[in-house]
Parts: sequence; C-alpha cells; structure tokens
Amino acid sequence: MTPTTPTTPKPPLPRRTSRSSALPPDKMKEAVEARDALAAALTGAGIQLPAMDVRTPWPLTDDSDAGRDTRYALVHLGVCSAPVALALAAVIVDGTAR
Repeated sequence: MTPTTPTTPKPPLPRRTSRSSALPPDKMKEAVEARDALAAALTGAGIQLPAMDVRTPWPLTDDSDAGRDTRYALVHLGVCSAPVALALAAVIVDGTAR
C-alpha cells in the first residue's frame, strides 16, 4: 500500500486583466509599461517571451486583503523553451558581470 499525503488546494491562477478590471488605471499603465520595456530589452538581446501578459494578482483566500485597493498588477512572463531560458540566463549573467 502506498502512503498518501494530504493534498492542499492550489491557489487559482492569476486572471488575465480585462478593460473592466478593478485595478486602478495608473497601476495597469505601470504594469503595461513595465511589460513593454522588458519585452523591448529582451528583443534587443535577441530573446522573445511570447506569452508575456499583464494580469491581476491572485485573490487571497482568507479575506485578509478584503477592502484594500489592489496595489499592483502582475507582469506575467509565461513559459519559454529551455534554449530561451538559457539565453535569458546568459544575458543576465553578462549584465551582472559589467
């Protein structure tokens, strides 16, 4: 018999942000500008992350954040292939070596 471990539910994934989002417009603008700046920098280094997106944060399950304004939006980097991850790591290492 194989021992079983209790499973804990995973938090829901971040939601894709729509125009009707409850995020303040300045926070959405900040996240979109950050995403675009990162995409431009990566493109300049020859790297493309095709699934970059702006999303709202995970909702808290214990309501401890209830009633508070959302402080930020998330720049979701998505997934990438192993060669792209290695290229990204090399660019970071090269940048920190300067």
